Amino acid sequence: MKIAVIAHLKFPIGQPYLGGLEMHTHHLAGALRARGHRVTLFASEGSDPALVPNPVCPPTGDALGDPVACERIERAELAAYERIMEAIARGGFDIVHNNSLHDLPLRASHTLPVPMTTALHTPPFESLAEGVRAAKPGMIFAAVSPSLAQEWQPLVPDARVIGNGIDLSTFAFSPFADPAAYVFWSGRIVPEKGTHLAIDAAREAGIRLRFAGPKPNPRYWDEWIAPRLGDDVTYVGHLSHRELARQLGGARAAIVSPRWEEPFGLVVAEALACGTPVAAFGRGAIPDIVDRLSGALAPADDVAALARAIQRAVTLERRACRRRAETLYDADVMTDGYEELYREVLAGAPANSTRTALFERPAA
Repeated sequence: MKIAVIAHLKFPIGQPYLGGLEMHTHHLAGALRARGHRVTLFASEGSDPALVPNPVCPPTGDALGDPVACERIERAELAAYERIMEAIARGGFDIVHNNSLHDLPLRASHTLPVPMTTALHTPPFESLAEGVRAAKPGMIFAAVSPSLAQEWQPLVPDARVIGNGIDLSTFAFSPFADPAAYVFWSGRIVPEKGTHLAIDAAREAGIRLRFAGPKPNPRYWDEWIAPRLGDDVTYVGHLSHRELARQLGGARAAIVSPRWEEPFGLVVAEALACGTPVAAFGRGAIPDIVDRLSGALAPADDVAALARAIQRAVTLERRACRRRAETLYDADVMTDGYEELYREVLAGAPANSTRTALFERPAA
């Protein structure tokens, strides 16, 4: 198939990834190319040249609450997505995979001579919800977890559930943790990821913490993170995936501390693939991913409960964690799901989906 993949434009699609959506888009585009599809990735400048991307603009970035920057970003993204849709309209594609978080591709889907499918990666927000309402009738949507599909249910009553996948060879199994006992946290160091709560919980649990990720919010770092650093809390930088896998594989447990309803949580799947049990706030899709053999959950924002979850997680069997990742989160399984979705879209008729069954919440 000749496939157009529309990325979001805030950050390049390449390593070191700024977040899970960049990683997901990179994996999907690369896997589709490896399977012989002709993929054109419309993305921001600086994306991985191995994907042969079509760079449409510089990365638009994050406004961080600045209204002037927000207005500038909105103008830049609107113009860029208009150019993308014009290029797709004349590009002779078989199908369009919309992986962006912008409403314009959805609104413009009426004008395309080719079918589009849209993957939902976040809970509903106003502009994206308006785009969904304005999309071409009959568009088939995918959601990355059952919990996210449920959040979209009032607008998208029959979203296909196709879970995110990871490269299990990169996130290889580590049967033994590092002798220097530590737990690990990774992600964007921003308030909604709750980095400061992970630090506090690791301290209360009495175990050293290493953490990694980009620092896009200097104020949060200066006011909430830097004062918490010490001999028992170490920032190890913004890591490549191979180095991230090494750090995860050596950890006794991975801490996941979202302060919002996490739509998937790729870091959870990455940890499990390494054999590292997870201690997390049970928000969003995380209870879909972690079962009682692979992790321990705590109520949202409860640091003391998260500390107790860490103490339980470090006792769990690492092979069980790897088995769960192999069963549910292999990038090849994810790509199979999207290829099936493309065939359904092109056929114009629904097909039975088996992916949701793999995500049923385990019994407590």
